[in-house]
Amino acid sequence: MDAFYTNLNQMSQAVIVSRGEYFCAKLMAEYLGYAFVDAKDIIRFKLDKSIDWDATSAKLQAKYAQYDHFVFPGFYGTSANGHIQVFPRGGGDITGAILAKCLHADVYENWTDVSGFLMADPTIVKNPKGITHITYSELRELSYMGASVLHEEAIFPVKEANIPIHILNTNRPQDAGTIIQEHSKVKSGYPITGIAGKKDFMSIYVYKKHMSNEVGFIRKALSILEKYHISIEHIPSGIDSFNIVVEKKEIEESLYEILAHFKDELKPDKLTVQEDLALISTVGKNMSDKPGTSGKLFGALGKNNINIVMIAQGSDEINITVGVKKKDFTKTVQVIYDTFVGGNEE
Repeated sequence: MDAFYTNLNQMSQAVIVSRGEYFCAKLMAEYLGYAFVDAKDIIRFKLDKSIDWDATSAKLQAKYAQYDHFVFPGFYGTSANGHIQVFPRGGGDITGAILAKCLHADVYENWTDVSGFLMADPTIVKNPKGITHITYSELRELSYMGASVLHEEAIFPVKEANIPIHILNTNRPQDAGTIIQEHSKVKSGYPITGIAGKKDFMSIYVYKKHMSNEVGFIRKALSILEKYHISIEHIPSGIDSFNIVVEKKEIEESLYEILAHFKDELKPDKLTVQEDLALISTVGKNMSDKPGTSGKLFGALGKNNINIVMIAQGSDEINITVGVKKKDFTKTVQVIYDTFVGGNEE
């Protein structure tokens, strides 16, 4: 083994954790007859733990000029003070994206255990269709709501370099997979790209007469939540009212304290809490070009007796998020899928 790693007594936790990737890459290099290039010699971090792109790119380009083929372990690099530093979960995906960017690759192939992204959760929708092409923006929306195949930190290096990511299945190499690319000439046959959702949200409803005339009213509410380190999902608002939607697990321990602060500082005319909410996002860049998409979605939910508690739509119009009762979560996903994609083949 490299002398860098021989003194077991001086091995840090990061070194030990990274050994799985190290030895796996070593074995693969020997099996293929390729050179092995250690990530510690190439990937450099700055003091703030961000990638030192200039140093990393220069070292990688030099190795690329030296070898026709090489195997490179993921998950770690070297910190600014010369120690092994590991990436967070998904570090293998991130490493691949770093190499793709530094080598100016035409495409970054990410081989995993699934055949790309699906248009809906297969535990809810039977045999949902696969997504062959998706933009980075659409992927961000779906991933945030739980449709995760690729670590999101792996997206940014290649997105900045405009390099497409191709998700492929190691066990089914014949499958088309999913190509992630911000600008694609391939047109989807459906008005939406995918559906994703999460359960266990809570909504705080605040109503006050002439609220619109009171400067900084919503800011006061958000400042209270900030003191408790509560992350906010959505803030649908009206003229004299607004809802603050948060994850239940984040707020349940401090809910009554927060409501007390709301009453003292905001002096609302009405303050209520609605629990057991679920959020479902319908995502697709084509939605903005098709008039009536929102009406079709809301009409389908109404026809199926699903009460919409909350509606939120991004300014880029690629995402419509609806809040429903938790008990209607599965039904809502299925109805939206059937409305825009249709029934499934057996």
